[in-house]
Amino acid sequence: MSKYKILYVASEINPFLQTTEVADFVRALPQAMQERGMEIRILVPRFGLINERKNRLHEVVRLSGINIAVGDEEKPLIIKVASIPNAKLQVYFIDNEDYFHRKSVFFDKEENFHADNDERAIFFCKGVLETVKKLGWSPDIVHCNDWMTSLIPLYLKTTYKNDPIFKDSKSVFTLYDNEFEHKFEGDLINKVMMMDIEESMLEHLNSKDFEGFVKLGIEYADAVIKSKNETNKIIDKLISSAPKDKKVETIQKDDNFLDSYYNLYNELVG
Repeated sequence: MSKYKILYVASEINPFLQTTEVADFVRALPQAMQERGMEIRILVPRFGLINERKNRLHEVVRLSGINIAVGDEEKPLIIKVASIPNAKLQVYFIDNEDYFHRKSVFFDKEENFHADNDERAIFFCKGVLETVKKLGWSPDIVHCNDWMTSLIPLYLKTTYKNDPIFKDSKSVFTLYDNEFEHKFEGDLINKVMMMDIEESMLEHLNSKDFEGFVKLGIEYADAVIKSKNETNKIIDKLISSAPKDKKVETIQKDDNFLDSYYNLYNELVG
């Protein structure tokens, strides 16, 4: 079997930050795939709750310095890196002072949803792809986890489809029960827009909510995974809206969990 390259993208990873099951998933699966011969990269946001000194994050100057467009604004991208203790895995952190230095993730101390979480997600998704380009590393699989990563499958099928780094990349989008009720304000379509994207491709985002982001990820990913069998009406409804020819699976965290993903990756690349 070929030594595939797998890029994992998520909002969090243990031991740096954990607020949901995503952090455990993205900690366990990459290491397991690495132990099976895969080459791994992991990218997450550098939320302000992550203690840089304690976790020994340091800036990667050669990767930093790009400006990322979010609508009509451009914001500087800073890349940091740290190693996972007791594992031969590095994690790259997407950072920006405006978006990621507050001491919270998606909700403030009063449990109010940050109004600019849409922009933070957009900046993160664009920043991930530009960082991987700068690394000069071509992933066979881009495994996106949760709503914050949902724009990446779209960008891979449009703006980056002819880029030598991504032209053969397949995307996996795993859904989690982390929905929110907030509706975003402002021109979301304009903020998301990149080269080779028609406005009609972004129709799902007219709802300006969790469902819109997730539907977009479902539409453009090569495979869609529901992370467990527990009933969640919103997630089930979104999964059922997937195109008939879309590869959709439920992968439970059981004894066959790692084999299921390993086989999926091989099927997609093969």
